[in-house]
Amino acid sequence: MDEVRIDKWLWSVRIYKTRNQAIEAIKAGKVKIDGSSLKPSRIVKLGDVISLSIGPLNRTIKVKELLHNRVSAKLVPDFLEDLTPVEEYERIQLMKEYNAERRERGLGRPTKKDRRYIDKLKGGPKDDLL
Repeated sequence: MDEVRIDKWLWSVRIYKTRNQAIEAIKAGKVKIDGSSLKPSRIVKLGDVISLSIGPLNRTIKVKELLHNRVSAKLVPDFLEDLTPVEEYERIQLMKEYNAERRERGLGRPTKKDRRYIDKLKGGPKDDLL
């Protein structure tokens, strides 16, 4: 187990759901090692610090062990160390809370009451503009 490709390792530790998603993210430049872009065939080494951009979240992880096969979610902490600052997770949580007007798919347009509630959450009445 001395050589593992980065795309396979990211899939194995459940960062990406499929290996193809990992390859696409690497090609798009969303995965970096020591600040430089890489190819999916790049070999991962112990101690590598990987920076990932997954949607609005910027994660930083350190390789603790190499592996070839996908492991269960309970075993993932044995193979990587999460170096992402707590502030990053708090920022994502704040973004979710601020996006309160987001509606589930299939609910249709907001009612007048819903719209007033959304306007109130955003900081006041917007009827002045109409």
